[in-house]
Amino acid sequence: MATQAKPDLTSGAPDHGARHVAIIMDGNGRWAKKRFLPRIAGHRAGVEAVRRVARAARELGLECLTLYAFSSENWKRPASEVTDLMGLLRHFIQSDLDEFHANGVRLRIIGNYRALDPSLVDLIDNAVARTAGNSGPILAIALNYGAQDELVRMAQTLARRVAAGEIAAEEIGIADVDAALYTADLPPLDLMIRTSGEQRLSNFMLWQAAYAELYFTDILWPDFDGRALAAALDAFRLRDRRFGGL
Repeated sequence: MATQAKPDLTSGAPDHGARHVAIIMDGNGRWAKKRFLPRIAGHRAGVEAVRRVARAARELGLECLTLYAFSSENWKRPASEVTDLMGLLRHFIQSDLDEFHANGVRLRIIGNYRALDPSLVDLIDNAVARTAGNSGPILAIALNYGAQDELVRMAQTLARRVAAGEIAAEEIGIADVDAALYTADLPPLDLMIRTSGEQRLSNFMLWQAAYAELYFTDILWPDFDGRALAAALDAFRLRDRRFGGL
């Protein structure tokens, strides 16, 4: 049997055809449990995976990588775990922003992140502003994000436009919905990846995923890396995307 060649992460040739990849980063807790470690150890390892994958995404020529970091439902977790997650987010921004900026990465946040601690919001706003003028790939972080909440906010925005006489209800189209979402300035979603073997979208980018390809892997998020991302992109390249046509 022929040995499959490993994907080349150094060529920089984006022949996979994907512009925008989103990842549901799942499995930190199970990764830690398998090693008899506390859950926070899994989350710390998950941050290292974010660093690896963000670098690989740039090397593989992706225009945008969106990561599901904290959902609107994650507030149901124990307060100590939420505090740990916010602390890791704060440290990640402080420690990695210089590298992102030096590599031309543009940081974007989707979700109701302004409901977070004010000092963390200020840190996020400063990071986004610092990288806004860059011309490289986009790293979008979903914080306090839920797709159903996003759709409700979109409906409210369009309802206000109708009430103000800016647009007639019967004139509302797909482009108007797109423009009212958190992802309005991001490329269309091509590929949705979920790690850890679970096969559901978990309230993530439901509108945007309408014609995205779905890719599920048993790899736990802390073990996910550039090779795993390249393998997902190889699988995407082989998909026949017809968008409802023949």
